[in-house]
Amino acid sequence: MTDRIDALLQVKRSALNLRAYRQELLASNIANADTPNYKARDIDFKGALESALSGRTEGSLTLARTSSRHLGSEINQPSGATAKYRTEFQPNVDGNTVNMDVERAAFAENAVQMEAMLTFIRGNLNTLQTAMQSQ
Repeated sequence: MTDRIDALLQVKRSALNLRAYRQELLASNIANADTPNYKARDIDFKGALESALSGRTEGSLTLARTSSRHLGSEINQPSGATAKYRTEFQPNVDGNTVNMDVERAAFAENAVQMEAMLTFIRGNLNTLQTAMQSQ
């Protein structure tokens, strides 16, 4: 039974994890809008979701940890997601490539997509709960 529930929610869980990671990247871009030489980063959501669902970890390398006190390279990075630098048409004089209009629009759109995904998951869980109660 739990295998079926897990299979039902696998795509949505992967998509939600990628959306959360993208939200962190976009928030980091916005927070560093005034940092000299900061390069804006983002992920290709569609490609990352395809990689995550197929089990590939395209472009990601795991670093060798010689001590248990070492941190990983990307602690919250979900499988399949590779943060890439966003190319801008006109970078700032200080080398910063954050375009606040683009970042705010992407942040808002990603937040709406996350809310929609949570609504779909909530609906699936309510359907399962209703099915279990009627037996």
